Amino acid sequence: MNSVKKFTVSPSPHIHSGESVQKIMYGVLYALIPAFLVSVYAFGFDALLITFTAVVSCVLFEWLIQRYVLRGKNTILDGSAVITGVLLAFNVPSSLPLWMIVVGSLVAIGVAKMSFGGLGKNPFNPALVGRVFLLMSFPAHMTQWPKPMMGKFFADAVTGPTPLAVIKEGIAKGNSMTEIMAEFPNISDLLLGFIGGSIGEISAIAIIIGGIYMLYKKIITWHIPVSILATIALFSAVLHLVDMNVYISPLYHILTGGVLLGAVFMATDMVTSPMTNKGMLLYGFGIGVITIAIRTFGAYPEGISFAILIMNACVPLINKSFRPKMFGEKK
Repeated sequence: MNSVKKFTVSPSPHIHSGESVQKIMYGVLYALIPAFLVSVYAFGFDALLITFTAVVSCVLFEWLIQRYVLRGKNTILDGSAVITGVLLAFNVPSSLPLWMIVVGSLVAIGVAKMSFGGLGKNPFNPALVGRVFLLMSFPAHMTQWPKPMMGKFFADAVTGPTPLAVIKEGIAKGNSMTEIMAEFPNISDLLLGFIGGSIGEISAIAIIIGGIYMLYKKIITWHIPVSILATIALFSAVLHLVDMNVYISPLYHILTGGVLLGAVFMATDMVTSPMTNKGMLLYGFGIGVITIAIRTFGAYPEGISFAILIMNACVPLINKSFRPKMFGEKK
């Protein structure tokens, strides 16, 4: 009997676009350069040292785990561990002790990434897992925010509240929104990065430049960032109209804290975000709603990290609900 070759249909993608994991990862790193330069200018040598320590720790832990635990192919050159290190550093204050950022790197790589089998298999964004672990474990250190030194590379840092903390504390004291906004940074400071906060979240313009670069290079699509920002703007606008003395305007919600950093660089992680455009829109909507809920009604002034991790957990269900139709499948 003659053997018959069967036509095998494999999962998509069927056409190689010329992109590679390494090329995409280094494209994201290029997009992070503007925010990194602003962070070094604002926080000086501390920002550089924190970022360097996080990157080296993440790469080292991934190599050690692959070499002695998983015993698989070494992937430290694909750039994913470097991105995890940079994003973890971008989500912590520049005053964080170095040993803590090393611990956070171990959790990000060892627990959130490699315990699931490595890149492409982790359900949660590794950098955010490391960040939330540090926040839960060392809340005092993770909520001390050095003020920008603006070019003073080796100056002693002076800590102060973030813009969101100013609002939260003012409302808790019963101050009116007019009194609170008198202590609030102006729009130009929020855009340029002349405010306290995590290393990589302070400059809206730098993050937007990075986002535009990734859109141009087709590393990300518009669906997740736009849906997150639009949802935050919509719900915060409704609250602001309900009571302007308690709830700040949508513009301040978008420009303060880690919203832009989370929407552009964290939520768009290919591994932990939905595959379809409709799924991405729902995913972004969920992140936006949870962020506003935590910021407005929760104990923490910020909520984007928790929102992204919660929606990461929903991604398998979203993918199942919004999977694309196969060729020839009945609608």
